[in-house]
Amino acid sequence: MTPEISVIIPCFNEEENVAPLLGELAVALRGTGRSYEIIYVDDASTDATAERVREATQLHPELRLIRHRFNCGESAAILTGCDRAQGKILITMDADLQNDPADIPMMLKELDQFDCVAGVRRKRRDSFMKIASSRIANAFRDFMLNDDIHDAGCTFRVFRREAMECIVPFRGMHRFAPTMWRWQGFKVKEVPINHRPRHRGVSKYGTMNRLWVGIDDIFGMRWFHRRFIPPERMVDEPNPAEKVAP
Repeated sequence: MTPEISVIIPCFNEEENVAPLLGELAVALRGTGRSYEIIYVDDASTDATAERVREATQLHPELRLIRHRFNCGESAAILTGCDRAQGKILITMDADLQNDPADIPMMLKELDQFDCVAGVRRKRRDSFMKIASSRIANAFRDFMLNDDIHDAGCTFRVFRREAMECIVPFRGMHRFAPTMWRWQGFKVKEVPINHRPRHRGVSKYGTMNRLWVGIDDIFGMRWFHRRFIPPERMVDEPNPAEKVAP
């Protein structure tokens, strides 16, 4: 049976978080009453992440593992998972247990009226430096792009499969997906979500390894928006008053 929901989890060196996250996901997803699959995309981890996922398939038959030959980054892992997913509804989330699977039913309910539901971490459980740099980055991107996206770094999202058809693939794409969806005419809803402290593993992002790349990406998106042609402008709607020759 083709699952209705596909959960895509990009991961890199998260061996300690695999089993606990899958346990929480199973409870949240079974409670929805919908069929689902869980796809772990291992971005060439150097620890035992892949082994832990393979072991977990004994308890979770709906679990699938996809591995990158070399480290490609979070955006590539998300794109790989979405490409291989079978569900009409896609969910992306982090592998570090900071996203709370208990928020999924609420986000699915919001999807009844929207094309994408994006999480906003209202009470972040990160270091002061990480929170401050994120707020500055979000304010700068909103000033440059006027996209009204309040937490671009949060990849906990629920969206319809067709929304991925308009995504331009590039490194860092995951931070701009809601922006591109809005430009393409999809309805995006932001909702507050629970955010938990990291207890296991190490964060893969720091202030310096995101700063300059993020600025470069924002200027790239600004260029893209200036050159973007909205789909509705490319369709010549027929005039009901016009007669079509036989």
